[in-house]
Amino acid sequence: MAPTSKAQHDAVTRYKQKNYDRLELRTQKGQREEIKAHAERIGESMNAFLLRAIKETMQRDIEASDKQVKEKTT
Repeated sequence: MAPTSKAQHDAVTRYKQKNYDRLELRTQKGQREEIKAHAERIGESMNAFLLRAIKETMQRDIEASDKQVKEKTT
């Protein structure tokens, strides 16, 4: 693969800054490799796995919260 030019690199950087947020995650030593290995075992990138895990947990939390509200009102 040919090296990218500075203009190409700058264009990619601007695109990422415009279209994505960055999120920093700190883990205990060794846990990163466990997460990476798990993601690879299920055929996902580490980023895709973490985003899916967050999304599924948020959905579960919303459903549990909705259930609690419903139980309090009935």
